[in-house]
Amino acid sequence: MQSIERAAAILRLLGAAPGPLGVTEIAEALGLAKGTTHGLLRTLHRVGFVDQDGSGGKYRPGASLLDLGSGPLDLNELRSHAINWADPLAARTGFAVRIGALQAGAVVVVHHVFRPDDTQQRLDVGSSLPVHATALGKALLAYAPNASVVLAQGLPPYSHRTITDPDELRASLDRVRRRGWATEIEEMTVGQAGVAVPIRGHGGLVVGAIGVSGAVDRVCDPGLRPRNALVNRVRDAARAVSRDLAND
Repeated sequence: MQSIERAAAILRLLGAAPGPLGVTEIAEALGLAKGTTHGLLRTLHRVGFVDQDGSGGKYRPGASLLDLGSGPLDLNELRSHAINWADPLAARTGFAVRIGALQAGAVVVVHHVFRPDDTQQRLDVGSSLPVHATALGKALLAYAPNASVVLAQGLPPYSHRTITDPDELRASLDRVRRRGWATEIEEMTVGQAGVAVPIRGHGGLVVGAIGVSGAVDRVCDPGLRPRNALVNRVRDAARAVSRDLAND
């Protein structure tokens, strides 16, 4: 029991730290012996709950912590429930629709519906998307149990509008939680924008997200705000999937 409490204290400390911490720093902060601290860190590293810098050997929260936010829901189960609502959403909006889940610090696309037009498109099922540069990612990250994991790993730019400042991303995630939906405008791809809403399973736990993406001038109004009608359609689809999951 004592080891579990100490391991939990280490994870809390790393989650709150502005950067990676060394064994000595962790031991001194928690009043533990260095040997004890090192042993706990080795165990946490082995299960993926902490990562270690290759250069200085310091520790930071591991990507596996984010998987805890996905709950026990199987991705095939998420897809099977979402598919009934993703196809109609694409038909009604004219946009591509993706269903995503959070795994190892990235968004994994579990279902993708093409835009209902004749343009060439690539199937994204199974691909990974960055959490900080996509609407799907922000809809998931806003409710992740330890979003500081992603912030600690860095926020690489994908375009001139990608959020790369941790404080700015935190503010963006606060807005997602307040209004219940996420957006991105040219943060991943120039000329493209998206809207996404979290999907909730049993007990209200966020287990995935559903989103649409397309040309900026179609997703947003002239003021670069996502069109209300589009946000409402995505929100309705997310609520329908969440309802199906909760009643299963």
